[in-house]
Amino acid sequence: MNATDTAAHRARAALGAASEDRGLHARRSAAEGRPVVGYVGADVPVELITAAGALPVRLAGDPGRDTALARRYLDGAVDPQVVSVLAAILAPGDRDPRPDLVVISHDCDASVQLFYTLRELRRIGRETFPPVHFVDILHLPGDATRAYNLGRLRRFADQLAAWRGRAISAAELEQAVADHNAARAARRQLARHRAARLPGAEALRWYAAQTAMPPRLYARTLADALSGGTAAPAGRPLFVSGSTHDVADVYRALEHNGWHVVGDSHDWGDGGNQPAVAVPTLSGLADHYTRQALSTAARSARRATELVRDRVRETGAGYVLCYCRRHDDAHRLDQPAQAAAAGVPAALLRDQPYGSVDLADLERQTGQRSAGVAP
Repeated sequence: MNATDTAAHRARAALGAASEDRGLHARRSAAEGRPVVGYVGADVPVELITAAGALPVRLAGDPGRDTALARRYLDGAVDPQVVSVLAAILAPGDRDPRPDLVVISHDCDASVQLFYTLRELRRIGRETFPPVHFVDILHLPGDATRAYNLGRLRRFADQLAAWRGRAISAAELEQAVADHNAARAARRQLARHRAARLPGAEALRWYAAQTAMPPRLYARTLADALSGGTAAPAGRPLFVSGSTHDVADVYRALEHNGWHVVGDSHDWGDGGNQPAVAVPTLSGLADHYTRQALSTAARSARRATELVRDRVRETGAGYVLCYCRRHDDAHRLDQPAQAAAAGVPAALLRDQPYGSVDLADLERQTGQRSAGVAP
């Protein structure tokens, strides 16, 4: 193994570790005296968190996590992924980050339900958890939405300033924007190379690492990981749309059964890729987060369909799966248009348990027999 491949091997191990142990870099940050901010939502302005001297870590679920405590307060017709996130906030495990502050955005209804639940628990004095802020970023067209978002960003910057004891400087914000732009550029490189070089489960883990590592470190690590040689993965090329996947369990099951997930449109995967923030100011962040940082749920039907169409062509996917998790079923409404635009055989799986996939139904809809046994 040459020096390049050795560096690539170490970088891949580091990305996998950051993905599987989401508290790894948070613990290192805390040991260095740097606070940790856990956030929920694809459109949280992470640059402001970094500029305030904290490490932003996106809070993720875990299908194997005990959610009994969380279900006392948030249960019923709510996405089980966010119930799992609540469980980690109320009783973090060994591999969960232990944030000093939690920030939640308005990226989907489940996130809003999570915020309301935590706010009420705080009001009645039940359970122990960090302070919680809500950042209400909207994505409607027009100048009024941008003006509203600029006001929300100013308020969030003021909240962070009060939390840490001093205002965010222009220089701190400029450096934070540059750092996160480097991470965004690295993610776009991953999107270009994943179909030919990586199993989909591994690509998803590398994407997830970005939301748990310091941004500059992530950019360097991902560049090293992509520098080594890899063999083209085997399997029928599949594109995944619909619900988000913050863990790789579904992808692993698919790829164990003869599929190769070459791309996806949700915001933990390819759908979370963004262009650079053009101007490192609050006004520039308002432009970016209003138009570019869209969660899966915030996209219009037209934009979601165009994203699927374009990525299917770019990745060479031969099939499209619209995967709808239980209590996150609205994606099915976009599936007929996406299937027509993609121009390849398509399947729709509804009411899927968190972290699981109905392989028999997928086989029935596609006519493609499984090549293995589900783990």
